[in-house]
Amino acid sequence: MHTLPEPVRRVAAWCVVVLLVTGVAAVGVWLCVTLRTAVTPVLLALLGTALLGPLYRRLVAMKVQRSLAAGLTCAAVVAVVGGAGYIVVAALIDTGDQIVTSLRRAAADLTEHFGAAGTSLDDLAGNARNLLGKFGGTAASGVISGLSVVGEVIAMAVLALLLVFFFLRDSGRAVRGLRSLVPPGGADAVEAMARRAFEAVEGFMRGTTFIALIDALLITAGLLVLRVPGAVGLGALVFVGAYIPYLGAFISGAVAILVALADRGVVIALWAVGVVLAVQLIEGHVLQPVIQSRTVQMHPAVVMITITAGASVAGILGMLLAVPLTAAAFGVIGELRRMYAAGGPSPQP
Repeated sequence: MHTLPEPVRRVAAWCVVVLLVTGVAAVGVWLCVTLRTAVTPVLLALLGTALLGPLYRRLVAMKVQRSLAAGLTCAAVVAVVGGAGYIVVAALIDTGDQIVTSLRRAAADLTEHFGAAGTSLDDLAGNARNLLGKFGGTAASGVISGLSVVGEVIAMAVLALLLVFFFLRDSGRAVRGLRSLVPPGGADAVEAMARRAFEAVEGFMRGTTFIALIDALLITAGLLVLRVPGAVGLGALVFVGAYIPYLGAFISGAVAILVALADRGVVIALWAVGVVLAVQLIEGHVLQPVIQSRTVQMHPAVVMITITAGASVAGILGMLLAVPLTAAAFGVIGELRRMYAAGGPSPQP
């Protein structure tokens, strides 16, 4: 009996590995979607823990008791997120009518040049709030809407906050528990991959938040100089949209340009285009390389595919979670490559 050539056997072995990994990933995604009410708070808590980890560690280094440090960190995040959320929501409410009116006016101007296409844009602008609220509710709950969605979101937010407290306080215990679940020979490798994945998410969250804040401040300042109506609300949109890389910046920038076109004319709209492009150039060539130089770097095409896949699985929430989860996966792959090149896992400090 003839044996298969060595290259053929290698290809067959890799095909089996790819099929197994794909199958496991598909089952994992299916379970996450099926149990999304429980999985979503865990994922949000992991993102929150990654963002708040440095503050907690600083408090512990100052000899603050671990439970108290975790409680103070959670209280700080409630104050900061609550204050920022209030500012963003208040800005959008105060300027929302003005922005929608400006979009209507821009649609009316476009109607003169593009006919029915402008009418469609006008209809979209007139129903923007209803469409956004409806789509947001669907993405958040996946099943129900209205008051039930609000209750479910509040419950998940409270659960995520409690999980952040326990994740911060019991991080060392979690590492020991992870090692206890793995055979002794692979405990170091699994811990190294887990640490690398968490470091990738941690760097992504910190960097994205800092970049979003800088982008929002710069664009808001530019729009205020140009006297574009609703500049603060548009800046809030920029800040929120920055958590969806590329796509969020494109949408929020397009809205700002349309508002400038409607209220201030073509010349100011061109200046608004310049402001948005300048901020994006600063982000792409200065902020991203400097701030996120130590995190997992992903090609824009990979980011866009990841966002699209996340949107198809879990709507807006999937778009928000897709990139940090992919960053974690890239971190694990990078750690595996490092260990493979070194001939095995290195001991962790």
